Amino acid sequence: MSERVEIVNGDSLLVLQLLDDNSVDAIVTDPPYGLAFMGKKWDYDVPSEELWRQCFRVLKAGGHLLCFAGTRTQHRMAVRIEDAGFEIRDMIAWVYGSGFPKSLDVSKAIDKAAGAEREVLAPSPNRRASHAKANGVVNMQVSPDSANYCITTPATPEAKQWEGWGTALKPAFEPITVARKPLIGTVAENVLQHGTGAINVDGCRVAHGDDVDLGLMQNCQTKQNGHTVTLNNPGFSTTTYKPAGRWPANFIHDGSEEANELLGTSARFFYCAKASKRDRDEGVAGVEKLAGGMSGRRDGSMGSITMRKNHHPTVKPTDLMRYLCRLVTPPNGIVLDPFMGSGSTGKAAVLEGFRFIGIEREEEYCEIAKARIKHAQREL
Repeated sequence: MSERVEIVNGDSLLVLQLLDDNSVDAIVTDPPYGLAFMGKKWDYDVPSEELWRQCFRVLKAGGHLLCFAGTRTQHRMAVRIEDAGFEIRDMIAWVYGSGFPKSLDVSKAIDKAAGAEREVLAPSPNRRASHAKANGVVNMQVSPDSANYCITTPATPEAKQWEGWGTALKPAFEPITVARKPLIGTVAENVLQHGTGAINVDGCRVAHGDDVDLGLMQNCQTKQNGHTVTLNNPGFSTTTYKPAGRWPANFIHDGSEEANELLGTSARFFYCAKASKRDRDEGVAGVEKLAGGMSGRRDGSMGSITMRKNHHPTVKPTDLMRYLCRLVTPPNGIVLDPFMGSGSTGKAAVLEGFRFIGIEREEEYCEIAKARIKHAQREL
């Protein structure tokens, strides 16, 4: 695309072998979670230890890897990363309130197995029911075949016994493994030689307007004229100062009503909602992809269709990816994403002023990523 952005369509393991040793500054990626998401073949397992070894090789000493995972397979992801040679430094929790539980209703399952029909009481308040309009009046439509979307009453004694039981919790967070390639020497030596090994604390502080009463601070440290000064029982209780922001935490939330109720509206943490439609689709309109059958030519041969939106199923929000890239990448550094998808990491890296290398196996997602990143470059 440009000298600052390189996108490669191919298998990550093979493409990574073409990259030089110690050539990238940070890896920020959202790989397959190994959950068979939406029946996708590419999500049958978490990435192999062999792939993480290639990531380890191309990363500079002290370079960080930030890797999303699913809650059910986080352990497998982290172990493979660790076995490849990385040090596990932490785990960031991205918490959100918009998850929906994929739970089996045990009571309904018992009635279904018994062949018993349940009485429909009302549409479920947590589901969108279909509507029909007649004579200007909108009526809720509930039919027997949509019973799973309705409030029903148990039909058998066994189902009554297990009413209210399910099989899954509501998903409310995604873990992000924080790993680092071992240092060469001390942190100071590694940073000076390679530019990696540390995280950008001040660049990722959470802004706030709170005053801090110095009289309540005992033997604390602050900065004056760029130098760190220790305050030993300062004794001026009426003097205050405004710090640059709160120290970045291993907790990120989405600013939703649920999260704010839990944390308070003046949250102490960075927050970022899930990707909006605008964020997902910016720059995508007009991108063409190959298609066959009904989507292509009438004779079933390959044609092309013009896309109007980003149809990748797991798009991460740009603001979140910008924050993560900024946290672990030195100025003008290179960010690598070996599982680029529709290019959220690349878009974020460009907006933060970093160089970017993205690898993606699916050609159609590569085209979407190129369009989104080009749009971000135009914004700059």
